[in-house]
Amino acid sequence: MSPLKRIEARPDRIVTMNVCTRPFRAQGPRIELEKAGAKSIVHNYGHGGSGWSLSWGTAVLAKSLVAEAMNKEVAVIGCGAIGLTTAIQCQRAGYKVKIYAKERPPYVRSSFATGIWSPDSRIVDLAHADSFAQKWEMMARISFRRYQTLLGLTGTPVEWTTIFRASDTPFSETGHYEAKGEPAYPTFERDLIGDITPRSWDIPAHMNPFPVPYVRRYPLLMFNISEYSRVLMGEFIQNGGEIVTRELTSPSDFANFDENTLVNCTGYGARTLLGDDSITPVRGQTCKLIPQPEVKYGIQYFNKHVSVYPRRDGLLVQAGGDHDFGNPAANIDPEESLSAVARLADFIAAMKTA
Repeated sequence: MSPLKRIEARPDRIVTMNVCTRPFRAQGPRIELEKAGAKSIVHNYGHGGSGWSLSWGTAVLAKSLVAEAMNKEVAVIGCGAIGLTTAIQCQRAGYKVKIYAKERPPYVRSSFATGIWSPDSRIVDLAHADSFAQKWEMMARISFRRYQTLLGLTGTPVEWTTIFRASDTPFSETGHYEAKGEPAYPTFERDLIGDITPRSWDIPAHMNPFPVPYVRRYPLLMFNISEYSRVLMGEFIQNGGEIVTRELTSPSDFANFDENTLVNCTGYGARTLLGDDSITPVRGQTCKLIPQPEVKYGIQYFNKHVSVYPRRDGLLVQAGGDHDFGNPAANIDPEESLSAVARLADFIAAMKTA
């Protein structure tokens, strides 16, 4: 294995910190048609940590429900990953679409996500997995295929990278970021779409440059969210779309739209907007280090609750801990990111040199 360029994990290289609240629903995302007087409301929210990954597949499902409403003008509420892809999917089907949103990229919650292919991340709990599996597989396959068409574009909105998953214990004993009170999750990606995603392999001891005994290497699809959002916004506008700034505060606001078909893609915002307590917040804090174009790999070290991904807009360092699940706090805790960078720095410092 070729020597790896060292990540400069230092607090003086932190350029920004962000918090993203993932909207987890135990039964899976809400994708259904609701009638409210003259309005047809298609709900499309609650995708946990899989919003970017499943966005094209869930957009196809939402579009099929829009077709049932039989109106050619559509209002999409929300301008994040789900809202943008749903709007574009509806445009491709011949609908005239407006997006209504309080914020737009780069200030929506989706812009603060990790930005990796994680299609079964907190998407449904194990108790509801069987009834949701077929729908999930459809969404995952559609989305994965769509992302292959976005590779190689100017600006690199989507690309493959290499991830090293490091562990102090054998991988059969190693979990993910699981906080206290979290349910068990299905392993959909491994069980249902293993035929289309690249395989991982364990690095033998004599080739392992990391200071842990167990390391697994695998290719990972990564979204450079700043550029990818620009691509999506550009396509939507080019197709005749319009974005209108509007904030909704209650379900009664749906009646104020000129359009009779609405698609509700408000993500975690649906918890307050609709009073939907089925949405459980899962807090996630990240920070970005100054980009290092020479670093073409990432690290996941779940034993120490830290990961890093080589995004083009900066090395994205993700913290994780027992307090994330059920935590609605959106405030930035600087110490959380400083501590994560320090743990990453210790890990990098202990790597073997060539």
